[in-house]
Amino acid sequence: MDMLRYTIREADHRILNPFTPDKLATLGEAAHLRPGQSILDLCCGKGELLCTWARDHGVTGLGVDINPANTVAADARADELGVRDQVRFVEADAVGYVADEPVDIAACLGATWIGNGVPGTIDLLERSLRPGGLLLVGEPYWRLDPPDQETVHGCWTADKSDFRSLPDLVRLFGELGWDILEMVLADQDSWDRYSASQWFNIRTWLDANPDHELAAELREELTTEPLRYVTYAREFLGWGVFVLKRR
Repeated sequence: MDMLRYTIREADHRILNPFTPDKLATLGEAAHLRPGQSILDLCCGKGELLCTWARDHGVTGLGVDINPANTVAADARADELGVRDQVRFVEADAVGYVADEPVDIAACLGATWIGNGVPGTIDLLERSLRPGGLLLVGEPYWRLDPPDQETVHGCWTADKSDFRSLPDLVRLFGELGWDILEMVLADQDSWDRYSASQWFNIRTWLDANPDHELAAELREELTTEPLRYVTYAREFLGWGVFVLKRR
């Protein structure tokens, strides 16, 4: 049922994080992609990173996602962009997933729960990485220090310690033995495109499914989430992707 909720909220999204297409393109440029490089993308969503980078930079890649709706959408996007011979997508649990062959770039954008946090996710990604390769790690951080538990809950998490400040996150990468080569950060406008557009998707679904067992819950979400978002998450929560290389 949780998977269905995400599918409803992100029904017309191609990018399942707070990046716009321009920011995703900027990340590809920031990573200095080259034709023929191989990428593993864990929790790849609908495959927009791999598909657009295959088209624009000539890379190859494998995307892994547990949601079958996402892998179907990713395959369709690969066909649409004419890159089916460069990328493939598998429906699988990304927890513990290691590529059969080492890759040039291993990525996890916004799903570090697969490694029980940033350190564990970096360890997992590194197991698929060739020596000298790059990691792309996407992670939320506190833009502002949340003053109380109400603010923490308003940012979709249970405890303030679930996220770090941006300086603390950067410090952590160094402590783990990685250089930060680049970073691309979401801004409030790109957060709006991810979060606010979900409200339209929810309303569209509710209009078509008024008697569904999830209807009351999603009706409540649509009623309360806009105010919650502009009060808390839009002001306090950041998100970014960091390009890392082992020291």
